[in-house]
Amino acid sequence: MKMKKVIALTLALCLMLAALAACGDGGKSDSGNVLKVATSPDFAPMAFVDTSKSGQDQYVGFDMMLAKYIAEEMGKELVIMPMSFEACTTAVSMGTVDMAISGFSWREDREEGFNLSDFYYPGDNESDQVVITLKENEGKFSSPEDFNGVKVGAQTGSLQESLCQEQLPDCELVTIGELGTGLLQLKNGDFEAMAVAKGQADVFMSNDPAVALSGFQFEVDEKYTANVVVMKKGADDLTQEVNGILKKAYDSNVYGDWYEEAKELAMSATANEVTYDDEGNAPAGDESSSQEEE
Repeated sequence: MKMKKVIALTLALCLMLAALAACGDGGKSDSGNVLKVATSPDFAPMAFVDTSKSGQDQYVGFDMMLAKYIAEEMGKELVIMPMSFEACTTAVSMGTVDMAISGFSWREDREEGFNLSDFYYPGDNESDQVVITLKENEGKFSSPEDFNGVKVGAQTGSLQESLCQEQLPDCELVTIGELGTGLLQLKNGDFEAMAVAKGQADVFMSNDPAVALSGFQFEVDEKYTANVVVMKKGADDLTQEVNGILKKAYDSNVYGDWYEEAKELAMSATANEVTYDDEGNAPAGDESSSQEEE
């Protein structure tokens, strides 16, 4: 009986030490040899779906190249977790993923709620922010005053939403969940224009002749001209590791090649921007697989 008590106490002590070690690791990922990354694959050329592929390989774009690079540098298996844009940061907060890589710009509220990486630079996708409209309205909206009383769509929690609030104060802002849905709303007449990154606008216009530039381009502060990886608040060791990997990527001059490759793929016949729900499920009948099927 005494020996059993000694064994039980030893096991309890081991469990306690393991728990303490997990709490004191500076927020380092505890997912073993797997790196779980949340993304919203409805944002070409950053993250979207290649319908000619399946499983994990179907998620492509600049951000997916970056996620793969980070995983390889960490010596881990990459697992992409597709979900809605808003759900990405929720998943980070809850610890169901290690990080979110989905075209996130720096924002003060994000810095307050999360650990943000150093900047990474996806071509002109963040530095150039525009407003698209239907072809018959091409060039119609060239100044902020032209948007007075005009309904303008922008993704909830996005840089574009902030830019509309700051530079188009008299427009009637309509927030949208996902960009693919927003494009359908634009064509349906729910609003007359939609604020998007230039890279996204290029993809929309390449794939749909009914879409054109409005004639207006936002002024973008330098702090918004790059993207960040979003990690859980307090994940300092993980953040430091990611920053080191981002520096290596920057020094290797790979960002430009990645962006050009992503843009080319985004305009191919197999490119598809898929709107996932918060649980990672694709719309019924969509060719891509849901998170639960991976």
